Amino acid sequence: MTFQWPELLWLLLALPLLVVIYVWLLKRKKRAAIRYASLALLKEAMQGAAWRRHVPPILLLLALGIMIAAIGRPTATVTLPSQHETVIMAMDVSGSMRATDVEPNRLVAAQNAAKAFISDQPDSVRIGIVAFAGTATVAQAPTRNRDDLVAAIDRFQLQRATAIGSAIIVSLATIFPDAGFDVATFMYGAEAEKKGPKPQAAVKPVPPGSYNNAVIILLTDGQRTTGPDTVAAARLAADRGVRIYTVGVGTPDGKIVGFEGWSMHVRLDEETLKTVADVTRGEYFYAGTAVDLKKIYETLRTRLVMETKKTEITALFSAASALLAALAGLLSMMWFNRIL
Repeated sequence: MTFQWPELLWLLLALPLLVVIYVWLLKRKKRAAIRYASLALLKEAMQGAAWRRHVPPILLLLALGIMIAAIGRPTATVTLPSQHETVIMAMDVSGSMRATDVEPNRLVAAQNAAKAFISDQPDSVRIGIVAFAGTATVAQAPTRNRDDLVAAIDRFQLQRATAIGSAIIVSLATIFPDAGFDVATFMYGAEAEKKGPKPQAAVKPVPPGSYNNAVIILLTDGQRTTGPDTVAAARLAADRGVRIYTVGVGTPDGKIVGFEGWSMHVRLDEETLKTVADVTRGEYFYAGTAVDLKKIYETLRTRLVMETKKTEITALFSAASALLAALAGLLSMMWFNRIL
């Protein structure tokens, strides 16, 4: 647990002083008390009320301590139900996805894992599909119709090149359709490497990972070969507060894959995928087998249903303080017919 205003916690130093004042008042009251005619009566009276008279002040002291802590605005890492309403699944359909190092091949394994993920999502969650290779397109707009999503995944066709940055931008355009992400005007190739994504209308950046209504799950098996810079595109997502969970499939050392009569060497760019996840406050996963891929999607399903995040718990501290103060007053009224 941490505090947003820890400098105010010095007020807790006043609590020991209150204890000293309380002890002094007790001694003063004892000296001023009416003398009992009999020591036996005095002993009997003291034994009957000694512990009770200290309970309300102790409770009140605890209430004050908790209230002071509340002033410091405490935050804690807690697990709460996720508020994600939309999940965009950006999936690589470049030619390298036909590699068989992940059985039966990378594409089929990714399709099967994605379908299982979709079927396990709550009915309230809308899911969209973005397919990307040399370009990125919306294969299925966000919908709650699971059959449409499965049909979109089954229609995947392998293509050449890999534009990971384009996939991120198209995903953002799907999440924010009115935000000015004009996907058709984005440039690809060598010129894009210099210029990066086309600047959007000025938007006040928000803390990365703070947008709770949507997330992006990006799956790829290679490295960017065309399109906007991947990390620059990820920063666009970070400025909008959208988390990107990246999933790498294949071999970081590289593999030669044949496609339409020609061969190519593909290598999983883990470093970039980790950077994308880090910039957007998401998480990177590596899948070396079909079983790994399935487990990753199961993990993502859990993460999207229950989310662990830092939350301010000032209200809980205030409620606990009020409850203890009320209890102190109630007990004092019951035992001594006074509030304190």
